[in-house]
Amino acid sequence: MGAGHTHQLYRRGDTVIHRLPPQCKLPAVAAFAVVVVATPREAFWAFGVYALLLAAVAAVARVPARFVLRRMVIEVPFVIFAVALPIIGLGERVEVLGLSLSSAGLWSAWNILAKATLGVVASILLAATTEPRTMLLGAQRLRLPQTLVQIAMFMLRYMDVILDEMRRMRVAREARGFVARDVRHLPVIAKSAGALFIRSYERGERVHLAMLSRGYTGSMPVIDNLRASARSWATASLLPMAALATAVLSWSLT
Repeated sequence: MGAGHTHQLYRRGDTVIHRLPPQCKLPAVAAFAVVVVATPREAFWAFGVYALLLAAVAAVARVPARFVLRRMVIEVPFVIFAVALPIIGLGERVEVLGLSLSSAGLWSAWNILAKATLGVVASILLAATTEPRTMLLGAQRLRLPQTLVQIAMFMLRYMDVILDEMRRMRVAREARGFVARDVRHLPVIAKSAGALFIRSYERGERVHLAMLSRGYTGSMPVIDNLRASARSWATASLLPMAALATAVLSWSLT
């Protein structure tokens, strides 16, 4: 795969977090997310500790808060759903700023917002400090299903190619005076989508045949040295272990 392929979520750097092997960071973030989800929603202080842990990781990785906040737009659907829960929820009602809201809905909204936000921030920090291709190689090192890893690798490699093809098709339509304004233009958009699918499928067939002719047997050769030392594993485990200690304390107090 192209080594120069980068992603807008990745932020170049040379910090301790950046240098950690991906096969160490992936389980660490997954374990952190599991601990956060398992934390009782009543333990407000525990979620504050989790936020401080992520802030410490961001500081060590030199990832600015603005970088993280701009990429948290992916959480908007969760926020909308969470805000609606106290309004449409059933059961006991409480007055908040003159509004009658569901008590159970408020707890559910807090639970979703707190845990989803922490999970999203942890994922953003992972993506900001790990190149996508390297992350997939780390998944390969962790013995994830080879087929899934290969599919993800090809998707990463050819996503920009397909998007460029889509942009060229849009420019060609606009050069001929077509601008989609309402639902009457949907048939044209649908035909373009169909043409894009056919082009992408045919490109995939050509690439597959070319790879077979060069000896492809179902797995890509790994030329990067992604060995992880005991020190790397210990460093990566600091985040989930600190979170686990916080969760255990919150469980004992509730």
